[in-house]
This record gives sequence, C-alpha cells and structure tokens, in this order.
Amino acid sequence: MFDLKLTEKKECILLVALLCVSLIGNVEANPRYAAIVIHADTGKVLHESHADASRYPASLTKMMTLYLLFEALEQGKMALNTRMPVSLRAASMPQTNIGLRSGQKLRVRDAIQALIVRSANDVAVVVAESLGQTESNFGRIMTKKARKLGMSATVFRNASGLPNRAQKTTARDMVKLSSRLMKDFPQYYHYFSTQTFTYRGRTYYSHNRMVRSIPEVDGLKTGYIRASGFNVATSAKRGNYRVVGVVMGGRTAASRDRQMAQLLDRGFKTAIAKRLAEKIIVNAPVPSTKPTILMKPEPDPAAILRGELSEVSTLVQPVVTRMEKDKWAVQIGSYHESERAHAQAEVATRWVSGQVSIVEVEISNRTFYRALLVGLQKKQAQNACQSLSRQGLDCMVVRSHG
Repeated sequence: MFDLKLTEKKECILLVALLCVSLIGNVEANPRYAAIVIHADTGKVLHESHADASRYPASLTKMMTLYLLFEALEQGKMALNTRMPVSLRAASMPQTNIGLRSGQKLRVRDAIQALIVRSANDVAVVVAESLGQTESNFGRIMTKKARKLGMSATVFRNASGLPNRAQKTTARDMVKLSSRLMKDFPQYYHYFSTQTFTYRGRTYYSHNRMVRSIPEVDGLKTGYIRASGFNVATSAKRGNYRVVGVVMGGRTAASRDRQMAQLLDRGFKTAIAKRLAEKIIVNAPVPSTKPTILMKPEPDPAAILRGELSEVSTLVQPVVTRMEKDKWAVQIGSYHESERAHAQAEVATRWVSGQVSIVEVEISNRTFYRALLVGLQKKQAQNACQSLSRQGLDCMVVRSHG
C-alpha cells in the first residue's frame, strides 16, 4: 500500500510539473522572444524579459524614419505639403508598398500615414533619400540619432527594416524610441492611431490590430520579417497611467498581440500598486516655505485591481495647502528635466492659452518636473485638455496652487 501511494505521489508531482511547463507556454521557449513594459512618465521598468538581447527590428525601424521626418518638420526643413521625389530605387522596393512609380512626388503628410498604416517600404526609401540623399547615408544618420536617444545597442542600415544582418536593436532600445516619439513630437503622435489611409483612390488598412481592438491602446507600430518574428511597439493609457511596451519575436501576429495585451494589463496593475505605496513630496508655492511631505490614506490595492475604484488618480492626488476653488490648471506631463517640461508646455500653448508653470516633485528620491498651464477656470481647463487630447497630448485637469 505504501509503494502504491509513493507511486501516486510521483505521478502527481510529474503531472504538476507538466502543467507548469504548459502554463509557461511557447513564450519562454521561443528563442526570438523579448519584451519590456515601462511607465511612460517615469521610465520605470514594470516588466522585462530578454530586453537587452539583440534582435532584428523589422518594420519597427520605420519609427526612427518617422522620428527623423518629424524632426525635419519641426526644424522647418519640411512641411506637411512638401512633395518628395520618388526615385527608381524607391519604386522598386518589394511589398509591403503603395505602388509608387519613379518620377512621382509624394507629400510628407501622405508619407507619414503610409509608413504607419501600410508600413510601406517604397515610402521609407523616399523619406530616406529626401533627408539623407541616399538610403545608406540615411542609415548612418538613423544610427547617430539612436545614440543621442540612448539607444546604445541599435544599428540601422536601411529605413524600412527589410532584412539586413547588420541591422540590430533590442526591446529596451525600441521602448526608448517609442517613448521619445511621444514626448518629443506630441503634435504628431495622433498619426500612430490611424487605422485607414487612402492614396490615389485605394484605401489601405492598418496592420496594428491592437489599436483597433483594445480601447486603451492609441499607437504605435508593428513589424515582421522572417528573421525577427512578429514585433510590436504599443502605448496605452488607463485612467491617468500610461505605459509603453515592446514585444519582439512573436510566432504569430495573434499570439504577439495576446502577449502584449497581458503585459500591458500587468504593467498597469504594477504601476498602480507602486504608486499607492509612494510618498509624494510637493514643493510649496512660496520659496521660503519648506516642502511638505504629503500622504493620502492608502486604500486596499486589491479593490483597485478588481475595478471597484475606477479613478485611481483621485486616491494619489496630493493635497496642496492654500488651494483656491476657482483656480484650475492643465497638467501636460512629468519629466526628468525641467527644460523638457518647459518645452512640452510651450508646445501645448500652440493650441490653448494659459500661463506656463513648472512644478518640481520628488517621487522615490527621484526628481520630476510637471508641466502645467495655470490661471484657468474649471471649464476653461476642461476645454483646454479636450483640445490637447485631440492633438495627441496627454493631459489632466487639476486644481492649481493659490
């Protein structure tokens, strides 16, 4: 009888082990898999797996092509209606493309949508040749820009992501690029949620099912070549929390999307739980007054994760002394550098009026600078935030200091 029970125990242990392997699934067994999720405002890593392993970027490459195109727009080198020439080489690029012909002209605004929606390889070469004269030279410009953005493990050789053994990156570098696209060019970020694009009478539909199927997701880009597997860079917002994630090496587009959805949900829950446990230090409005440590009573985190408390931001909003009920502000973002906060606030003033104010805060012994438009009535602040949201800028309405 004892031997029988021992055998049963061994069989049970084996069964449990097999179930564990089954739960892990194909993700960890996939040698091309890599992933990372970060908190958009702080850059804090919420999840990572093989995030520094070398991978092929595939069409995530086009995010850097777009970064440099947006930069050219901001520098006045291009305008949305600028027409870029189509070379014979550009017209010869393989699928996916939009069938450009040599000698045609392509507007910048059409190029942006074609790169995001269609992931058009012919368009990528048009942009590369317009900004770098040749695609190979543009690859060097892309790599140089990657270094400036802190993407130390990335090398670009072309503007499209078509197969090239030397073109490498990491999930960590791609999430940095995704984050910088949103923060450096918020006025163009809305393009990444575009689902259809019509050019010369033909309508193209986005490969990015994440934007279409998950309400919280509002961009960025997918990619695939045989050597890379299925890649995706995604940004999503839940309440006042924004997370950015990258998944590389998916076996199928569907499995990649499922994995990303799970990681985003886990990232939101982790960010919320961490925020509830943090002390928030807010500088008092009068320079001679010492900063005051403010703590709200912490609710049950499990209640939040179950969805019983939907507005998490109200639980962690610091209580600032001497607030006036009739003064409101629009918070645009939180940044590591005061210069970046000022720059983002100035961008916002292109669409709405308001006085720029930068508030220094300390979270977990790290200093951040919150960009605000102040001196508004509540209705003005709400209308301003709605206008900024339509331009792709994240914002929230808050009470301002008295």
